[in-house]
Amino acid sequence: MDKEQFFSKEDLINKLKEIKEMGWIKTKRPGNDGAVGNTLEDLLEITENNLPIPNAAEWELKAQRKNTSSLTTLFHLEPSPQAAKIVSQILLPKYGWPHKQAGKKYQIGEKSFRSTTNAVNYTDRGFKILVDKDYEKIKFHFNPEKINKEKHGEWVIGLEENFLIKELDPEPYWGFRDLMYKAGTKLKNAFYVLAENKYIEKDEYFYFSDVYILKEFNFDCFIKCIEEGNILIDYDARTGHNHGTKFRIKQNLWPKLYKSVEKVI
Repeated sequence: MDKEQFFSKEDLINKLKEIKEMGWIKTKRPGNDGAVGNTLEDLLEITENNLPIPNAAEWELKAQRKNTSSLTTLFHLEPSPQAAKIVSQILLPKYGWPHKQAGKKYQIGEKSFRSTTNAVNYTDRGFKILVDKDYEKIKFHFNPEKINKEKHGEWVIGLEENFLIKELDPEPYWGFRDLMYKAGTKLKNAFYVLAENKYIEKDEYFYFSDVYILKEFNFDCFIKCIEEGNILIDYDARTGHNHGTKFRIKQNLWPKLYKSVEKVI
């Protein structure tokens, strides 16, 4: 396929039908979470997410394994208030815990703050997401009473010694307006492709079985997904390096974020 040549959405749908008819396809990109999308791009003969259709800037190609419990990153967004540098100056140094590789891969004092948190249940360290519609904020809340003290006894002692058994101050949050802007720019209209997968010996194979067209991101549905625990907030920081705070969605629930969902294959 000529990479400079555009073709219609109907042409793309027909190409995806041809790929489905090919049956099980061995991936050429083993060993990574993006293998599904990479394999599909190879079959379509396109560069990464570079759809050769008119108005391509408004569309993306999203491919995922059909049956998996993994989370998919929607976007990165650090919490407010930004000036407080919440992760590097509060969560990590004050509420962090010894990194598993401290004294091995990293220095002895290396700390970690990793928390995949939802709005339904508290984590065993007492963290939870709160949706505050009155003030239009998503809050990262800490309740010391919800800590599993049998599991995290030493961590609790450290918090007590530093007078940190209390609500976070300032409490991290994400404003609805900031989230609406970020999600609106990241979550474009999409060709959403699901693939069944299997292994033959050590090789992974994909069968691209279902294709949907997703249009018009819906912010109300985004908030509902947070409330229902289907979108989680993932902190991943260690001393000296913040890997970024991510909003992540449960696998195969991507269509819930759009007003229009059309199954085309």
